Amino acid sequence: MAEKSIFRSEGEQLTEFLDALERQSQVKEFTGWDSGFENLNRALDGILPGLYLLVGAPACGKTGFAKQLLDQVAQHNQQPGIYFTFSDSLSELRIKTLSRLSGMENREIRRGSAYLLHWYGVPKAHHAGAAELQPSWEKLRRCAEEAKDWLERVYLVECDRGATLNQIESQIGQVGGTPFVVIDDCQRLGDANQSLDARMPIIIEQLQELAVTLKLPLLAVWPDLSSDTPPHVWAERVASADVVMVMEYDKQRTKPLMEPNQALTLHIAKNRGSERGKLAFEFQPAFARFVAVESGGEPRNVR
Repeated sequence: MAEKSIFRSEGEQLTEFLDALERQSQVKEFTGWDSGFENLNRALDGILPGLYLLVGAPACGKTGFAKQLLDQVAQHNQQPGIYFTFSDSLSELRIKTLSRLSGMENREIRRGSAYLLHWYGVPKAHHAGAAELQPSWEKLRRCAEEAKDWLERVYLVECDRGATLNQIESQIGQVGGTPFVVIDDCQRLGDANQSLDARMPIIIEQLQELAVTLKLPLLAVWPDLSSDTPPHVWAERVASADVVMVMEYDKQRTKPLMEPNQALTLHIAKNRGSERGKLAFEFQPAFARFVAVESGGEPRNVR
């Protein structure tokens, strides 16, 4: 007697699939995780499993954007996030988050770093009680307390020059669940004796394979040292990436802004074969904060 096939035809499973769709009572504006940026959600259909590549010139705000995006994914989706850094220290990344949440300039927080809260990874100073803290530090404390729930799902990993993809994969596994992964300055995973152009296809293919294997979204940050490469060229260079985003300084939109704020354009140069386009942001370096700008030019607060 022939064994029953372990395969089920599409005809057999389609009715079940349609029934499952019908049971979904919530109407979704996008499929993936909420990025916290409405314009980015619309452009990408939310954050989905796959490899996202963020390219931009040095000091254009890539790290700030990547860290804010990871925080917002953890906050809005109850999902863990893990941030691998080859450049910024853990203390600097924490200050950026606290600055963005509290509205205190990051330089103020650095000057008073002895007061940083113990529940965000830095012990409190023993020589100052809560009654001695200035009102701004009480505000910092409140903001950290309010964020503690989702900060419990955020992990920061400081990588040395010898870090490997195998080590990164192992650390992702220790977090558990399906985390949103960011690897800043991912070019450092390659052979330092090779040029950036030679490293890129190798590293990007490996990262895409990692995202597919682990079935999670992975954002890789890559520097554009030439600063004059058109966005569409990046899409052609990195065939393995599912999404390619290129960050570009906008001189005209920056002119009316108060210094040191900058206007930036995020080019969606590749989008899984779907729509490409441009998203406008205002970058506020003092607060390590990105604010989406509507087509009419008005900033729109993130959710």
